[in-house]
Amino acid sequence: MRKLKLQMNLALNNKWDSGMSDFSIDNLKNVDCILHGRKTAEGFIPYWTAIANNPNDAEYKLGRRFADIPNVVFSNSLKVSPWDNTTIIGGDVKEAIETLKKKNGKDILVYGGDSFVSSLIQHDLIDEFYLLVNPAEVGNGQQTFNPLKNDLELKLMNCKPFACGAALLYYTRA
Repeated sequence: MRKLKLQMNLALNNKWDSGMSDFSIDNLKNVDCILHGRKTAEGFIPYWTAIANNPNDAEYKLGRRFADIPNVVFSNSLKVSPWDNTTIIGGDVKEAIETLKKKNGKDILVYGGDSFVSSLIQHDLIDEFYLLVNPAEVGNGQQTFNPLKNDLELKLMNCKPFACGAALLYYTRA
């Protein structure tokens, strides 16, 4: 059975670096389907499609991967996809994802907003969690905190994992 993997960015503002891009590209190697809730898809798909169409963009390689892998958007309001290489699925999320997981293929990766991801967690559908916790970045223009007026420059001093799975990330101002 295919695995459903969550990759989610948790942060303060819109910073991203090449290490995060490299991780994201690597995390897509065994993926042949990307899931989104409608709200995330409305920003994510057009943003990465534009990057995939610009070979001069620093994130072109990642954008190409996102554009080449088929997308599935869960929505009860959209009936027809406005995007290429994208299928819209409505109705019972649990049933639809269980069906997708049973199909032959590679793993499935979900990039989602908090309400869509919460629904997947509630239905016990996610097999692996990849959480990029960074106080200076968040994907798709969504910020954990109210938008900041200035970039927050921080330096990671220490990372301490706990037995329960949490991690303490200790930062100071750079």
